[in-house]
Amino acid sequence: METAPANTIIAPTTHMIALDIDGTLVDRDNKIPTETVQALELVRASGHQVVLATGRSLVGLVSIARRLGLTQGWAVCSNGALTVRLDPAAPSGYEVVEARTFDAGPVIRQASKLSPGVHVAIEEIGWGWRVNRQFAPGLLNGPQKQTPREELVVGQVSRVALHADRLTDHTELLRGSGATVTPAGRDWVDATASDTSKAIALERVRGLLGIAPEHTVAVGDGVNDIPMLAWAARGVAMGQASGAVREAAKEITGPIAANGAVPVLLSLVPVQARRPGLSPLGAQLAAAVHTAVASAPGPVVVRVWHGSSPDLAGCEVHSLHAGEWVRQAPVPAGTASTMRDVERAAREAGLAYPQGDEGRRRAHWRTAAAETQSARPAEFELPLATRCFSSATASSRGRWTMKPMPDETTLGDETTAVST
Repeated sequence: METAPANTIIAPTTHMIALDIDGTLVDRDNKIPTETVQALELVRASGHQVVLATGRSLVGLVSIARRLGLTQGWAVCSNGALTVRLDPAAPSGYEVVEARTFDAGPVIRQASKLSPGVHVAIEEIGWGWRVNRQFAPGLLNGPQKQTPREELVVGQVSRVALHADRLTDHTELLRGSGATVTPAGRDWVDATASDTSKAIALERVRGLLGIAPEHTVAVGDGVNDIPMLAWAARGVAMGQASGAVREAAKEITGPIAANGAVPVLLSLVPVQARRPGLSPLGAQLAAAVHTAVASAPGPVVVRVWHGSSPDLAGCEVHSLHAGEWVRQAPVPAGTASTMRDVERAAREAGLAYPQGDEGRRRAHWRTAAAETQSARPAEFELPLATRCFSSATASSRGRWTMKPMPDETTLGDETTAVST
């Protein structure tokens, strides 16, 4: 079994990267290293699809996703029982696309026989938990509502959490109820519908995204990650994972204490974006532009727009495919920046902008004026290219020539188009 190399260069192809949360991105103290967030932003700027895959409830997923900067895209939670689309424009910031439910009665009754006094919690999707008695602080994500046992055993639910001393000793007997039973530690098991796992839910998401099976990556550390690690073309176990988890993986990286997920993420980022000394914005621009040019040599633009202040409300890289501008990737560090910040970062990253019919002979230009009545913000575009994108190649595709980014003294005002 190989150790995940930090400097492996993966071809500029869109990958689906499934990431466990606890023990992979978040440590025991619920802390997220800055390096992890920056690596996630670089991966997204490189055009890859990051999909969180967690045993946490939906409430626990959403709070961590926001801290990770992942407010758009797909996620799987409750060990695969729920598949959601994260969307800041949706109510509560998400849409539940699929919920796999089951009759919780049999597994609750069986657990009560095997461990009298067992703590029972039923997930209330998007809110919290119904419980037979209060769980200790920190054991459940979200609020708890104490509910009579006879009400807990009625109806279809997405997930049941069971907590009792050495409860995992009874895992096989609990599986006799027909539910998928997943142990977590010595005293905790989760129950979901039969044929439910992170891997099954991720495979559905992969189909929706249209990503080839050979371009899937998964990183995790728990027993509930074993199917996911086996499913991915590149399954990576965290260094602190148990022997069973490590056996299911194809690679092993460092432990959570050493930010083991970071080198795996960076291995999917163009080498030009990993040059020491680059600012987060410069690195992300380098990742997005180099990936776009490598995928389809041609015009690339950084498209930005303002909110109600001079700071940018959004920043993305777009490329031209079959005559249509297509969103290549977000540039997260561009948010809350200015157009001048973007130009400085592009120059720092060694990027250039083209001249010619498609380059418009301008450093950046207004593409849509602000419309007060519709609250539509003004948009600007900065055409960029890599220096390795030669003028000979460019001229055959649109009569481009190369010109360095302007010096500091020639940068235009952030809110007006500047001719060059």
